[in-house]
Amino acid sequence: MFRRLINAVKGGLYRLGIIKGIEKISSHKKISINQELYNNIDIWKALYKGYYSEWHDIEYQTISGKKSRKMDTLMMAKTAAAEMASLVFNEKCAISIGDGKNKTSEFIEEVFKKNKFYKKFQDHLEYDFALGGMVIKPYVKEGKIMLSFVSADCFVPISWHNDTITEGVFVSEYKKDNKKYTHLEWHTWEGNTYYITNELYESNGNELGVKVSLSILFPDLQEIVAINNLKKSLFTYFKPNTANNIDIQSPLGISIYANALDTMKAIDTAFDSFHREFRLGKKRIIVPSNMVKTVIDPQTQEVHRYFDDTDETYEAMKFPDEGEPKDINVELRVDEHISGINALLNLFAMQTGFSAGTFSFDGQSVKTATEVISENSKTFKSKKSHETIIEEGLQELIQSIVDVAKLYGLFKGDKEQEVTVTFDDSIVEDNAAEQTRQIQLVNNKLQSKKRAIMEIHGMTDKEALELINEINEENKTANAEDIDFFGTGGSK
Repeated sequence: MFRRLINAVKGGLYRLGIIKGIEKISSHKKISINQELYNNIDIWKALYKGYYSEWHDIEYQTISGKKSRKMDTLMMAKTAAAEMASLVFNEKCAISIGDGKNKTSEFIEEVFKKNKFYKKFQDHLEYDFALGGMVIKPYVKEGKIMLSFVSADCFVPISWHNDTITEGVFVSEYKKDNKKYTHLEWHTWEGNTYYITNELYESNGNELGVKVSLSILFPDLQEIVAINNLKKSLFTYFKPNTANNIDIQSPLGISIYANALDTMKAIDTAFDSFHREFRLGKKRIIVPSNMVKTVIDPQTQEVHRYFDDTDETYEAMKFPDEGEPKDINVELRVDEHISGINALLNLFAMQTGFSAGTFSFDGQSVKTATEVISENSKTFKSKKSHETIIEEGLQELIQSIVDVAKLYGLFKGDKEQEVTVTFDDSIVEDNAAEQTRQIQLVNNKLQSKKRAIMEIHGMTDKEALELINEINEENKTANAEDIDFFGTGGSK
């Protein structure tokens, strides 16, 4: 897929005038698309879906000739991505804008509610960890702000500064009347003007095809839209906080299991062997061939003796003396397989940012540890690392939503508000333990009262100050023994 998309991007860049010829190459944007990285996205996606043909299609030789089958899989790509997504962002996470009592906060909350943001964001955050990135793009439909969630395999960056992607192409495919249509939506800058350019291509096969009128699928869509006075691009790119060691010059992210492919293959191989241990090691009874039903060859009229292939218990063999049936019991290596799979799962956990023991196999399914996580654990450190990128991305997304709303006159807005994301750390330690820790820090003068309140209640700076003032008012007449750990305002 990506070879075709890359060719489409290069061709589109030429048509848009971004590439004007070899003699002027030095004066135009640098285009660097690593084919290996896009090939890996295809692999990560296949593993996430549970079927990668190069691993899971097995050919083996039998006395009847060559046969093929599909390898069993433990679906560890899906499991790891889903577990990290649920740790980082869930329904307990809170997004605060300013003091929570302003027009921007109310407007964003309404947009999120209409788009079912909290549910969809967690789903696509899972795709983000699996494929190495995702994009959220606000747009207007029927007078409402909508959010488009785009996976890594449908977005190609054009230019970027440091790790911030400023220009890119969104790729969408449609089918109509036995024809395939590809919509390319270009987001580019020329000076301070932001351009959104739409192109539609028609094809009968796998090629991009020829450019056709947008009216075929999108009668109301403009070919070029120019926007002024924007502070940033109207899309936000999210990625796992894991260094890209496939292309260190690329702004794109990589899957959390990008460096665990060999281990994942070994896990599936061991799991497949575990299943076949029962199939191949089942009870068998060897019987003389003269006890098995006969079959007449229609061409030679010769009589052949075969075992009944509908009965898996019996196997026929020719003995010199045509002796008695023999019972064969094969010892199953269940414990050895389970032990081997668990050793590989511990290695996989380490490679994907989890603590050893996070995943375990009991012979029936993979279990995920749900106990409280220590702050010194690898899982906790990975969670906090990813949260840093997610918070920055959500802040940019909210700014983009406000910008789009103002462009279409859907929101007048107020002054710029501080955006704070409070992530759910209940899995790290319970609330009582956190409160006790904050009290000790304040009493030992290692934490300010304001920051302690922010940590305990998930408040913004302004909200914490308001709460301190309320506490001071309530405690003006308090006795010395009633003064709480904040030491607020009580008179002796």
